[in-house]
Amino acid sequence: MNFAEIENKHTSGVYAKQALTIVRGQGASLFDVDGNEYLDCSSGHGVANLGHAHPKIAEALYKQANTLITLFESFPNDQRAMLMEKITALVPGMDRVFFCNSGTEAVEAAFKFARISTGRKNFIAAMRAFHGRTFGSLSATFNKKYREGFEPLLPGVSHVAYNNIEALDKAVNEETAAVILEVVQGEGGVYPASLEYVHAVRRICDERGALLIVDEIQTGFGRTGRMFAIQHFGVTPDLLTCAKSIAGGVPMGAVLIGANVKNLTPGVHGSTFGGNPLSCAAANAALDVMAEEDLPRQAEVKGAYLMDRLKRIQSPHIREVRGLGLMIGIEMKQKVAPYLKALQERKIIALNAGMTVIRLLPPLVITYEQIDRLVNVLTDALTQDAND
Repeated sequence: MNFAEIENKHTSGVYAKQALTIVRGQGASLFDVDGNEYLDCSSGHGVANLGHAHPKIAEALYKQANTLITLFESFPNDQRAMLMEKITALVPGMDRVFFCNSGTEAVEAAFKFARISTGRKNFIAAMRAFHGRTFGSLSATFNKKYREGFEPLLPGVSHVAYNNIEALDKAVNEETAAVILEVVQGEGGVYPASLEYVHAVRRICDERGALLIVDEIQTGFGRTGRMFAIQHFGVTPDLLTCAKSIAGGVPMGAVLIGANVKNLTPGVHGSTFGGNPLSCAAANAALDVMAEEDLPRQAEVKGAYLMDRLKRIQSPHIREVRGLGLMIGIEMKQKVAPYLKALQERKIIALNAGMTVIRLLPPLVITYEQIDRLVNVLTDALTQDAND
């Protein structure tokens, strides 16, 4: 059976399909329909921090699926209660949480919470930012390729230069409900924020009565070497959005909520599937694995090792290597599409971040042997002409 042909016949058309049918995963590896093994350096756009088919996630899902799959949050539940306790303990000062199903839903919820809390309507986002593709989150996403054809979007959203304190200081005023920020921009090119900038954002929000929303959808759960990237900066946001790897690959999103967020009363927001027992069981297992295997520490150490090796590649085509933990961008002097194709032909799956950046988001369980293989293949690919 040709699964690719079936998908191409029935797909919506909104995805550019790869010429590769994946049917199985294990750890940091993916396997195609013919049994060929690929090193996954995309993690499903940052989802598979624990790797693929982790046995403890599979066990938790099997056990919960035989117990209770769905339950609206109006009814308390054991798995949800345990997860609420675990996840709020990760960020002192954020002791409430709203569960949903994806990152873009988490951003939408954070926007609603900021408006209802402050009574204000406007939002400030950063240039190059990516926050999702539904209407509210899309309004905060900067790249015009995502926005074209969908305007008008949410009114009152403006973008200012990233890592530019002066620009932000001028933009935030008494009408600003919140500033939304990625402390490491992912889709925008893997740009880490400076310590000075993040502290200035917190100060400016406090001075003007605006809330600070930190988007940790891609950076959360160990990816950058801390459980959340904001913990590198010693700042606590008012709202923290997360998703992707929260439940070991099962769809889930969440918003952590600080004390400055007010007026969250019954009916203000909701989600039919948010906080369902099946996803919560997976997330409970995932958080246990992250602690037991010390995945943030693994990301920190392995990321430093990978970064060092990448910076040693002698290639006239490389402009810069940057990132944090196991979230790394290799900026090239030309478009990266040919390089990504060459990597896939060599059994490495990677991502782009814009037109000229190769983005590496391997599972945090990647081995040093696999890292060395990755660097060897990258060295071969990046020292050749992109059109060879």
